[in-house]
Amino acid sequence: MGHAFWNFIYCIFLLLILIIYFIETMIQFILASQSPRRKTLLEWAELPFEVIVSEANEDFPANMPKEEVPVFIARNKANAVKEKITHETAGLKNHCIIAADTIVVLDHEIIGKPIDKADAIASLQKLSGQTHQVITGVVLLYAAQEISFSETTQVTFHTLTQEQIEFYVEKYQPYDKAGAYAIQEWIGVIGIKSIQGDFYNVMGLPVSRLVQQIKQLGLTW
Repeated sequence: MGHAFWNFIYCIFLLLILIIYFIETMIQFILASQSPRRKTLLEWAELPFEVIVSEANEDFPANMPKEEVPVFIARNKANAVKEKITHETAGLKNHCIIAADTIVVLDHEIIGKPIDKADAIASLQKLSGQTHQVITGVVLLYAAQEISFSETTQVTFHTLTQEQIEFYVEKYQPYDKAGAYAIQEWIGVIGIKSIQGDFYNVMGLPVSRLVQQIKQLGLTW
């Protein structure tokens, strides 16, 4: 066999090493949430990811400041997925976990996900004609590093009629949404007077800030 053949074999060998190195060092982003809205937002950002649903408890200490609650819950979600990944793959290595939680706060009261139709109607009656805060807490886990932050958006509703509230709840059934509404749905289109801050934060994830924080970790995709 001539030199050309062995040079060819050597090039193939180097190529295989590069492929293996690329696979082993490629970052895998994990969304620790089953929220379809967060999934959509990451897709819009063209961030490659897979979903691993967190089974974390979403309770929080009663005396915890409201602005700290979403980061506290997001951290629990991230750590729950970290334990699952560590158990299955013996470490985070090339995984970056993204966890988030969103709350709605009106006059220092957290307006949570409604438990039924009556609760959803009552929540929207409270928000009608008022300004509330939407706070999303985000936690990133990568290797031994953690980055956490929260983003707040001020949202003001027009005064909603009882007919509007009942129509929205009946048609859209917002039982999986903090504050009993989604800004991108009918109630947001016709009912929101103004917002101050990140629109996508109200949807459930401050994507542009998240991307900047990922870059701070030195990660690319």
